[in-house]
Amino acid sequence: MAQNPRREPSVSTRKKPARPPTAPTKHLDVFANPAPERDYVIAFEIPEFTCLCPLTGQPDFAEFTIEMIADELCIELKSLKLYLWSYRDEGAFHEKVTNRILDDLVAAARPRFARIEARWNVRGGIFTKVIAEHRAKGWKPAPGLAVAAPRIGA
Repeated sequence: MAQNPRREPSVSTRKKPARPPTAPTKHLDVFANPAPERDYVIAFEIPEFTCLCPLTGQPDFAEFTIEMIADELCIELKSLKLYLWSYRDEGAFHEKVTNRILDDLVAAARPRFARIEARWNVRGGIFTKVIAEHRAKGWKPAPGLAVAAPRIGA
């Protein structure tokens, strides 16, 4: 019985970049709203948010829904992804991180309306849901625009 000679694993000739092509960042990029004359809802679904429990250092996992009605600026999607990634190794209580994300989105884009719903995975037998909202002073939704009320039981 002939033996097959063992092949040495190939070694990549590609070198590790000095800086990864993408890295987490706290910076949010924006772009001009293509329809500032109209109220319309921009919704982001984030199924895999992670941060650390500030007391135990254990990971906390959540699903986020972000709804915004832009004014002059919109949030750029890749920068949002990298921004959310920046929390992965950061310790924060659920309430604090949810409200900080809302504050940072409002500071970057100055939307007419924004709401974040964070659905945190079970911890100690308890699910946590944190809902934070921003409305620009004096803004009211356009007639017929569905701006949902917070869903406590959903």
